[in-house]
Amino acid sequence: MSEHDAQQGADITGLTIAVLGGTGDQGRGLARRFALAGLPVLLGSRSAERAAQAADALVAAESTPIEVRGLANADAAERSDIVIVAVPWDGHRELLVSLADRLAGKIVVDCVNPLGFDKKGPFALDVPEGSAAQQAAEVLPGSRVTAAFHHVSAVLLLDPGVDQIELDVLVLGEDREATDTVRALADRIPGVRGVFGGRLRNAHQVEALTANLIAVNRRYKTHAGLRITGI
Repeated sequence: MSEHDAQQGADITGLTIAVLGGTGDQGRGLARRFALAGLPVLLGSRSAERAAQAADALVAAESTPIEVRGLANADAAERSDIVIVAVPWDGHRELLVSLADRLAGKIVVDCVNPLGFDKKGPFALDVPEGSAAQQAAEVLPGSRVTAAFHHVSAVLLLDPGVDQIELDVLVLGEDREATDTVRALADRIPGVRGVFGGRLRNAHQVEALTANLIAVNRRYKTHAGLRITGI
């Protein structure tokens, strides 16, 4: 048994997953994969109507039944056990501040990448708190904030012809029980492995690495991911 297998054990059966910003490609892709893994999923959006439409489209596209419902962000956050933040960077802080009460006590998974784009391509933005995940931890003192799912291709997540996605998901956080739970969540996606990646103070370089992967994808016309060797 590998060290990774020995460290697993978090039981997420029956937990409800909310994806805030769930109508975007990344949010819909993650929601789809978790629903296919048998977990109940809530898609959150500023518009409950738009969320419901996106959820209905995901359900209709699958040949097997999946459980996805669309709600306003606040309702999705309140009715879930694990909340994934997949909103655009420019609305990140404002949304989390508005939902701090509803997110108290919950595991919050931040997968936002603060990136800018110019003629030379993508680049990491400076974040006063250090990273998007650290900003989330600052404005959500009552939540168990983790960082994960930064490098998973939305194209692959949404592609019905892709059964397995071969990559590792780095999971960062201060609460080991919370990071173990998020690692177990990552493991629910076939081919994906959740790997503990350190404390939140190390989230900046994980978020910033997305710019490098975008460059790889553009050069080689692919959807690159990461693999960690030795474990």
